[in-house]
Amino acid sequence: MEDTMTATVELGKPALPSLLQLLREDVRCVFQRDPAARSRFEVLTTYPGVHAILMQRIANKLWTLKLRYLARLLGWFARLLTNIDIHPGATIGRRFFIDHGAGVVIGETAEIGNDVTLYHGVTLGGTTWNKGKRHPTLADGVVIGAGAKILGAITLGENVRVGANSVVVKDVPAHRTVVGIPGRIVLRTEEADSNNIYGINLDHHLIPDPVGRAIACLMERIEVLEGQLRKQGEPVDGQCHTCDADDLCGTEVARQLRKE
Repeated sequence: MEDTMTATVELGKPALPSLLQLLREDVRCVFQRDPAARSRFEVLTTYPGVHAILMQRIANKLWTLKLRYLARLLGWFARLLTNIDIHPGATIGRRFFIDHGAGVVIGETAEIGNDVTLYHGVTLGGTTWNKGKRHPTLADGVVIGAGAKILGAITLGENVRVGANSVVVKDVPAHRTVVGIPGRIVLRTEEADSNNIYGINLDHHLIPDPVGRAIACLMERIEVLEGQLRKQGEPVDGQCHTCDADDLCGTEVARQLRKE
């Protein structure tokens, strides 16, 4: 009995989940992150993201057993069936979810933590020809929006959110929101909403617009300065000589940005 316990919990580490347990969790987590899911049978038969993950976990077992060709063949079949390309060598944590799935690519040395969510068109790609670590590492709770590209041997900390179509090429600390090309941090995110019983925050679309905010501030400042000049009797030409339509710029845009 003691030998069994020692083998199960070595150096204080919990026993690794079995393949069957991982597959069950992958199916169960869909209901936590996709309100369109209605039944387990529907998820198992119609969700390409689930199909890709199930086959990748099996292919990863083959990969670790040095059955590399069989692993790659199963990965090829999964891509043919789901349009999701996950290398068998990628390390994927528990309760991984790919929503919609089309066009997702995950490289060989990518490492993905627990409770990570990817939307369609996401790439976890490499930027070097070297055979070592060349793909991203995603910590627990990361959410990556549609079309985003995470490139290179970089690390995204816990609960990082990446906006749609962003390109991230540098490390991102935990609890940050990243947008843009190249990706830049625009917000420090709080912990997952306490009202969410699953502890997963999928509101990756709720991101600020720093450029729009800066333009609004500049236009508001110009409006104030022009008002001061008018009070002093100075001539002020409020006509925009760059745009054909006055309502496309100037104070009207500033007002619109302030409303947003």
